[in-house]
Amino acid sequence: MLELSRQSNSQYLMAFGGDTLNTAIYLARCGGCCDYFTVLGGDPFSQNMVRSWQNEGVGVEQIRYVEEGLPGLYVIDNDDAGERLFYYWRDNSPARKLIGDYPEVFNDLVNYPFIFLSGITLSIYSEVDLIALMKFLTEYRVLGGKVVFDNNFRPRCWRSIAYARATYSKIMQQTDIALISYEDEVLLYGKHSIQECFKRWQTTPASEIVIKNGEHGCYLIEKGISKHIPLDVVVSPVDTTAAGDSFNGAYLANRLAGKDVLSSIASGQICAANVILHKGAIVDQSVLLTEIPA
Repeated sequence: MLELSRQSNSQYLMAFGGDTLNTAIYLARCGGCCDYFTVLGGDPFSQNMVRSWQNEGVGVEQIRYVEEGLPGLYVIDNDDAGERLFYYWRDNSPARKLIGDYPEVFNDLVNYPFIFLSGITLSIYSEVDLIALMKFLTEYRVLGGKVVFDNNFRPRCWRSIAYARATYSKIMQQTDIALISYEDEVLLYGKHSIQECFKRWQTTPASEIVIKNGEHGCYLIEKGISKHIPLDVVVSPVDTTAAGDSFNGAYLANRLAGKDVLSSIASGQICAANVILHKGAIVDQSVLLTEIPA
């Protein structure tokens, strides 16, 4: 999606972003390899995005195009503490039709050992397309594929909380690796303790559950046992837009490289700490992502 983020002079900078894309870019920057699946238009903005993604090392061969289509747009605003406010314009985005108009996409996806998707991903698809997706994921996992899910939840993207909860219940039963934001769990299910969050996710098939909890660090649930992993350093954020996404990218890059869960969490925390010190979802390539910020 196109991204407009407010700058210090109250003007807006145009870039690109979106939670799964952000994860893909940070995964690539941290040494991982991935292909991105979406539908874009034939417009100059779409073309510029694809060139930028290629320059980031993200695979673009699986992108579909609709000549008359235009990409979605979102605006990020921040409060004084750097917390995000999102506004979306994407009702007519071509990405919404990836499954309905290109059902052959499943023939391509089945060849990948991992599929990453998010709650925001689910929110853009029709009910019919979600049924098709869940059916595919069931078959994909039987064949040995692993599903990675981030629970990113934006209430205004869903027609109702009840529908969102029902959809999340379905994807939770298809999840092998869960990268969860406690803040989004509270948004979706109402105020509840981190222990209640543990219990909800322990009823799923996920063998690897990481619950991100901002400055309070992360919790890992593995083999039914929970462990708290605090942050090595707590920074004062400028913009938390891609905090969870950058964590995901670094975490997955490390896991794909054969690193253990705890060291992958540490890498994710360091990456996110560096990213949130800068404006926008995608920080400049000069920003170091692997060193603890001073």
